[in-house]
Amino acid sequence: MRPPLSAYMFNEKARGRMRAVFKHIRTTIGLAAVILSAGVFSANATEAGWALLRSGGHTVLIRHAMTMGGANDALVDPNDCSTQNRLTEQGKLQARRMGALFATRAAPIERIVSSEYCAAVETARSAFPYEELEINTAFDSLDESAPDERQIATMKQTLAASPRSGNAIFITHLSNIRSLTGQSAREGEAVIVEGDGESMRVLGKIIFR
Repeated sequence: MRPPLSAYMFNEKARGRMRAVFKHIRTTIGLAAVILSAGVFSANATEAGWALLRSGGHTVLIRHAMTMGGANDALVDPNDCSTQNRLTEQGKLQARRMGALFATRAAPIERIVSSEYCAAVETARSAFPYEELEINTAFDSLDESAPDERQIATMKQTLAASPRSGNAIFITHLSNIRSLTGQSAREGEAVIVEGDGESMRVLGKIIFR
């Protein structure tokens, strides 16, 4: 006797559910593999960055640590922190961790330069409280919709003066890093660069969690 049509329909539905389950499992495994490989790549890149900084004589661009976001760029006053993005508590912790790692894993700091914006200054003072801080407005947040070529040229010229034996750190903003290197950076990420006053080359990166 042939099984009733309802049994075929039930079996087909069950097979459909199983196919959907296996597809979901394959997708999840694939995403996990991508995430894992990205994490391994980031860790390897970070270790390579520290290897460079141990030898000294390098220039480092750092995007300020984590902020709360939401500031209206049109209303930002560089002299008034209340109009700007400020570091979160997590950002302050990230900056302190950054300073501790520089102290233990890199050659001494020869120079620290910061944008005058509060997120950058807070990052510098949280990470390197005992170092003399220079404020250089050339590293203030750049307007990417209408970039100031003179500002970019000044940054390139400043960065071209390589430190002698220690490392030079410049704490700035995403738009500045993108304009100088063509690459992005997360909040609290360090980009090791070298330049000749005209062009910039990225040597490595360090990610601070």
